[in-house]
Amino acid sequence: MSDKKLIGPFKQILTMQNLPSAGPISDDKLEIISNGGILIVEDKIERILSKDEFEKEVSHAKFHGSGTIFHKITENAVAMPGMIDCHTHMCYAGTRAEDYARRLSGETYLNIAKSGGGMLDTVRKTRNASEKELFDNLFIRGLTHLHRGVTTCEVKSGYGLTVEAELKMLEVINQANRSRALLPDLIPTCLAAHTCPPEFQDPEKYLQEIMDKLLPVVKEKNLANRVDIFIEESAFSPDSARKYLNYAKELGFQVIVHGDQFTMGGSEVAADVGALSAEHLEVSDEAHLRMLKEANVIAVALPGASLGLGIDFAPARKMLDVGLNVAISSDWNPGSAPMGELLTQAALLGAYQKLTIAETLAGITKRAADALSLNDRGVLAQGKLADFIAFNCNKYQEIVYNQGSLKPFLVYRKGKQIV
Repeated sequence: MSDKKLIGPFKQILTMQNLPSAGPISDDKLEIISNGGILIVEDKIERILSKDEFEKEVSHAKFHGSGTIFHKITENAVAMPGMIDCHTHMCYAGTRAEDYARRLSGETYLNIAKSGGGMLDTVRKTRNASEKELFDNLFIRGLTHLHRGVTTCEVKSGYGLTVEAELKMLEVINQANRSRALLPDLIPTCLAAHTCPPEFQDPEKYLQEIMDKLLPVVKEKNLANRVDIFIEESAFSPDSARKYLNYAKELGFQVIVHGDQFTMGGSEVAADVGALSAEHLEVSDEAHLRMLKEANVIAVALPGASLGLGIDFAPARKMLDVGLNVAISSDWNPGSAPMGELLTQAALLGAYQKLTIAETLAGITKRAADALSLNDRGVLAQGKLADFIAFNCNKYQEIVYNQGSLKPFLVYRKGKQIV
């Protein structure tokens, strides 16, 4: 069978090429190829074809025995890069539906946690789950994401909170990633510093335990090249986080910060240590956003957490206007963001924060790839991974306009048709 495939014609191909690397994006900056096609060889894009180029390739494939497989698109279709979800907690066991009901009845997130619910409830269930149970749960969530058009997905540990349980989670994420013909590309992140577990009264002693016994093993076994920490009153202090992140950097990890979700402090640490990204930022003020900009830290907005907790969205408009590179992610997790619908969340964030279509779509493609340091995807261009999706519509605006109710009818993952 030939490894060369020709797909089209598409009413529009939204390449996401040549966009500003940070700051605002007007819709007229989008490169749109009308009535063209996509030529792929194995798992890479060979060329994005104009209308005339596509028609020549079709003729060549039909009449000259080129061996090219032609996938003719008979529906109205708009193609774009596969979506990238750069911040999730999709590896977990159990549910927190009762917590959700309690929050709707007026209880706070912190009070629920103090009474035995919250994150530590998921920790108990995840610790007790077998590797097979965690794998099966992650596989189903990953497959769901792929069918929704997400072709790359970051997955954090952080519901184990012991050396053994964190390694179990990271092993499961890597095992699932070896099933990548069926799942999105899974990017593991070590978030052992999610909160202090009940076995430790002193958060700094717990962080030292991770530094001594977990991070060197994660590095040796190549289970993740990213380390994250939650800086918050209910988790870890800014000073503790600085020490932890600087140690992780010495080991060669990229460092990430969960910060400024409920209280300030995380964004300043992210800027100080040169983190790749600062994620959440719901309460960040303009001064701290400018600090992130000066340090070239990528901002990741997580509208799913705002929807799940009923709190304000991260100030994405302000982030863009101060010149930040802004990615948008689902934060899919069992507690604060159970929805997992990336496109819906991005569209709602855009509506409330007055983001252009270009800014919204860049936030879940090219700029999300930046937040994972992946330069081989997020755009449709020669030499990039053949990860792309298509929607049954005539114009790209329809994708965001329908706020997630319009699903992709075509999903290609590394050159293979999945949907």
